[in-house]
Amino acid sequence: MSRLAGVFVLLAALGAAATAAEAAAVRVQILSAVVKDQKIAGATVILQKNGDQSVTATTDAHGDAVLTPAFSETADGVLVLVKQNGYSTLVARCPCDGMTYAISPVMTSLDGLRIVLNWGASPADLDSHLVYPRQHIFWSWRAGPDANLDVDDRDGFGPETITVEKKHFGEKYVYAVHDYTQARNSTSRLLSRSGAKVFVYIGRSLIRAYYVPPDGVGNLWVVFAVDGNGEIHDINRVEGAPATGEALDEAALVRYLGEDRYTAAVLPSQDTAAEAARLNKLGEAAYHAQRLDEAIEHYRAALDLDPELGQAYSNLGLAYQKAGRTAEAIWANRKAIALAHGPSANVVRASSYYNVARIYEEAGQLADALAQYQLALAEKPGRVYTDAVARVKAKAAR
Repeated sequence: MSRLAGVFVLLAALGAAATAAEAAAVRVQILSAVVKDQKIAGATVILQKNGDQSVTATTDAHGDAVLTPAFSETADGVLVLVKQNGYSTLVARCPCDGMTYAISPVMTSLDGLRIVLNWGASPADLDSHLVYPRQHIFWSWRAGPDANLDVDDRDGFGPETITVEKKHFGEKYVYAVHDYTQARNSTSRLLSRSGAKVFVYIGRSLIRAYYVPPDGVGNLWVVFAVDGNGEIHDINRVEGAPATGEALDEAALVRYLGEDRYTAAVLPSQDTAAEAARLNKLGEAAYHAQRLDEAIEHYRAALDLDPELGQAYSNLGLAYQKAGRTAEAIWANRKAIALAHGPSANVVRASSYYNVARIYEEAGQLADALAQYQLALAEKPGRVYTDAVARVKAKAAR
């Protein structure tokens, strides 16, 4: 064999090895988020790279799926998507080989919220904690007013699931993850190395996904808060927390109820903001053409680029409402209210409060509707809001 031919053979062998490495099998398991150890058969699992390349598999009776992509699942821009009838679609960043994911049944409550925690094989025991006024939901106290711990896990992977059946207007909630295996080691790094992921669902939509900061030091990950108006605020902070016995010292979380220590939003670049505005316009065109799913997709894509684009949240609320996805519509309107600023801010807030109130009124939740109509009226006095307040009061008096 000539030297040149030998080089070609070596290059071909290296290319084949690289292809084989990229085509390594990816194994995931899909469970129910609300029934402990329930495997989900027949779910569609998709590995997708940068929205272009994808490979699909279906889970077997054990909830397992094996995928062999033509790309490395550890590359940037690779996502795993899980779809199943009656469940919200899950979307998560990879790497995901060997991971377990739990999917959430569609929620019907207008003010419901489901929080699902998954992680890797280690640490064995991560715990979900939810605090709100005079309440603390966790493994030792599994139920409180309109909230409960559905699933507790103590042998790795998860899920740990907390469901809020109805958020109480005017009350603040804080959600956190505690590394129980390192309860007495407030300088541990195991939590940040756990691959922990938190998924937040409203209605039938996954509305937020959080990933534990990989360089954190501590045994407590304070993930997010829900303020009294129902808006979700990112905290995403890993810190050390003392223990009482082997349990988390409750004061480590309760103090967040009285503080607004949120993570500041990252402002998009000029080009990114322009692209978000373009996607918002595409959403408006699709909405007016009655292509609601397309409109929602464009609005969500715009908000992925610019999470502070209040107009996109307002538009998204209208699209969700018209599509009959009322819980998500309330969430989007809450965000529009929070982001409203400038000379017309009171008009935007009044309109959004009014939209939320109409949803409550149509659902027969008259006390909730009245509160929102009154907030609209306080923002911008007007006949439509005055009439709405009087109408709901009359209904409630019957």
